[in-house]
Amino acid sequence: MAAAKPTPTDSLSFCLAQLTEAAGEGLGGGKDPAASETPLGRALLALRTRHVKATGGIERFRARGGLRPLLALLRRAAATGPAPLQAGAGSAPSPEEGAVVGPAPAPVPSAAASSPPARLRKTLDLALSILANCCTEGACRAEVRRLGGIFALVTILQCVKTDSIQNRTARALGNLAMEPESCGDIHSAGAVPLLVESLSACQDSQCRQSVVRALRNLADSPQHRLALAQKGAVRPLAELLAAAPDPALTLALVRALQELSRGCSRACAEQLSLGGGLGPLVGLAAHPKRAVREAAILTLANLCAQGLVRPALGNAGGVEVLLGELRRRRGPGGTGPAPQQPLVRAVCLLCREAINRARLREAGGLELLMALLRDPRASPWHPRVVAALVGFLYDAGALSRLQALGLVPLLAAQLCGEAGEEEEEGREAASWDFPEERTPERAEAGSFRSLRSWLISEGYAAGPGDISPDWSPEHCPTPEPPEPCSLAPGTPVPQPPRPLRTPERGAAASEEPWGREGPALLLLSRFSQAPDPSSALVTGPALCGLLAYVTGAPGPPSPRALRILARLTCNPACLEAFVLSYGAALLRAWLVLGVAPDDWPVPRARPPRRSQHRELGEMLLQNLTVQAESPFGVGALTHLLLSGSPEDRVACALTLPFICRKPSLWRRLLLDQGGLRLLLGALTRPAPHPLFHFFAADSLACLQALLSPTVAAVTPVLSPTTPEDPGPSSRCLYEPLLGPSPSPAPDLHFLLDSGLRLPAQRAASAEASPFFRALLAGSFVEAQMDLVPLRGLSPGAARPVLHHLHGCRGCGATLQPVPPVGQPLLGSEAEEALEAASRFLLPSLEEELEDAVGRIHLGPQSDPESVGEVFRLGRPRLTIHCARWTLGPGQCPRKRALALVGLVETAGQEAGALVEALLAVVMGAE
Repeated sequence: MAAAKPTPTDSLSFCLAQLTEAAGEGLGGGKDPAASETPLGRALLALRTRHVKATGGIERFRARGGLRPLLALLRRAAATGPAPLQAGAGSAPSPEEGAVVGPAPAPVPSAAASSPPARLRKTLDLALSILANCCTEGACRAEVRRLGGIFALVTILQCVKTDSIQNRTARALGNLAMEPESCGDIHSAGAVPLLVESLSACQDSQCRQSVVRALRNLADSPQHRLALAQKGAVRPLAELLAAAPDPALTLALVRALQELSRGCSRACAEQLSLGGGLGPLVGLAAHPKRAVREAAILTLANLCAQGLVRPALGNAGGVEVLLGELRRRRGPGGTGPAPQQPLVRAVCLLCREAINRARLREAGGLELLMALLRDPRASPWHPRVVAALVGFLYDAGALSRLQALGLVPLLAAQLCGEAGEEEEEGREAASWDFPEERTPERAEAGSFRSLRSWLISEGYAAGPGDISPDWSPEHCPTPEPPEPCSLAPGTPVPQPPRPLRTPERGAAASEEPWGREGPALLLLSRFSQAPDPSSALVTGPALCGLLAYVTGAPGPPSPRALRILARLTCNPACLEAFVLSYGAALLRAWLVLGVAPDDWPVPRARPPRRSQHRELGEMLLQNLTVQAESPFGVGALTHLLLSGSPEDRVACALTLPFICRKPSLWRRLLLDQGGLRLLLGALTRPAPHPLFHFFAADSLACLQALLSPTVAAVTPVLSPTTPEDPGPSSRCLYEPLLGPSPSPAPDLHFLLDSGLRLPAQRAASAEASPFFRALLAGSFVEAQMDLVPLRGLSPGAARPVLHHLHGCRGCGATLQPVPPVGQPLLGSEAEEALEAASRFLLPSLEEELEDAVGRIHLGPQSDPESVGEVFRLGRPRLTIHCARWTLGPGQCPRKRALALVGLVETAGQEAGALVEALLAVVMGAE
């Protein structure tokens, strides 16, 4: 087959020449465009079908300067006058409509006026199609904007109402709007009202799709989206969607609504609701096409930012749709955290209206919100979720369900967690259960007065002056009324320190601080007001969260947190829980002694403990004391200690010294009924609490102070608890035997394994010990020897023995074999000397050596490791010394607990001696 004969339009140069000639540039504008209409039409058709669509064709067209004559041609068409073409798509306009192309601003030539309107319309269609295709490339968009093409397109949109031309003009504007600079120029040129008008007037689906796309691209910023909504662009879209259009237009509409509803404004929500778009959007959430489905769901999520539309959205089924989609995205094979964010925000906003909360609860939303709180990947949203749950504050059924799902420990963990990076919601996102009332004089309507009285009755406000009609419970809650403490009649209620004191109610009460912990504290306070909140709030995680917040807050903590703790400690129903959960011991350790669970056993760098914390801890323990010493408390504690499980009995015995001050009570429970032995026996078993040994050491020290209050009162802080220091050093009676001229002369020498000979007096040695009396004055051969061997004795260990045999007491010889602090005692000369004193039947020397070891290794500045070294010697008196050092009233609580841990670990399973020593020290019977 022969190749097709080339035509002039195959040349880009020819086409550009025709375009330039028609635009009136190459010929000086004097040629009649109607005369060259047929060559121009062929050139435009070739440009659209071949040259522009070819690879790199748009760039070549721009580089050859084709945009300038093309825009000039369109500009001439736009300048034909205000009389627009009114024909529909495919219809021929009447002759009096005027020519489409013609020089501007000169009158339309007669030749053009007599040309067939259909041909002129076709020319304009081709030129607009070429321009729209060129505007898909970034450089062409910039060139069109520089050449002023946007104004020409807006003029054509205004003047020519033919569907095909409106379609191509909207397409070109939509492509230009893909760049922010062009988008702003299109808005400034007034294109939005014309596009909205075209959307309502045209009947062609493709034209509508182009207009919808242009509106979507024009919504590129919050300012432009607001402008579109204010100019009425949303309602026609919603009305078209409600009319069930074809699938292609449906997709374009939901995508445009999704973009226009981002950061949803009030105008957008109102127009979409008035246009009947909520129901269709909810229906499209189940569309088989993924793009339609996701766009509809995200539009519904965006609408939740406006409180005025949320009730209607819930009535249309939006709550179930959003919950289902969020559940799907969080399930197996779902998405990551980022795509879940708008749905989480929407679900949380839906919790602000009672009608939607009921739907959410019935649809399993509480479980979903709890799953979010447990998910560490969702931690940025946790503050938002907790704030949403505040909406269920007075829903008893929902609160019970949330408590059963484990909300309380999660709330406690939120008190000191990292703050989420959620944006602040505007006023328009507030609950629509109490819509703001717009009156010219800002008068207080009856509904506001009813709301204000309810807020005062519920404790959100102290008086009428605290609330204005702009008040919102999400932003400025005021203190709740304090709960009366359940104290015994006539018992004074201890007050917390001034910086931590609960604010007094009254007209002058200051507003309670409401930080990121405010919602969590409000929910915890609501839980604490239950008749028996012990199972939820008096637990280790909940108490740790509250105490971590109270002690770790950068400023004064919220008085609500202090009221929660006071309410719990004053509730008799919580007494048993405080005992079994080691809550009372935790209060004392954390607030009074300044040792938190994460400070044990290695302390962490944290701000110094304030005196207010100590006062608060003492107040809370005093509240527990009031409950424990009441008839109910005595019965509960007695039952726990006598009939509880082994773990419960140990917890009761450990807690009693902290909360019982009546001697008759703690003596009966701890001493007569074996509570103290239970506690001591539990030291050798696995610890039931991370701070158990710390608690136990503190409890034993407190009990010792109760048994011997005078000793505790007179013992200075960090005073030595070792045996009494001896008086002034006595004169040494053995040193004269060691000099060059001994006096008296020795009549005996002891031979050590090292070959060293030590002088001695036979009579003094025999008189000092039954062992040496039998050895030196009895029937043994050594009685006849002048050089008596002493086996297994080093020189350092032998010297205190020889000094003691010759009557030295307190001369310092017993201190010489004791190694300094930091060196092991096992295997030292001190241990060897102790064994020798025992072997040679020298009990007083043993005591003196043990006192020397205690004086050096159990002094005021000794550390717990030294206590362990002394205990390893395994000597009963030294074990007593170790126990006395550990439980000394002036001892540092941390060192005391570390020493007790070391003693227990060293004793292992053979802890009987340690238990008896601790018991003797506590009872003062050592």
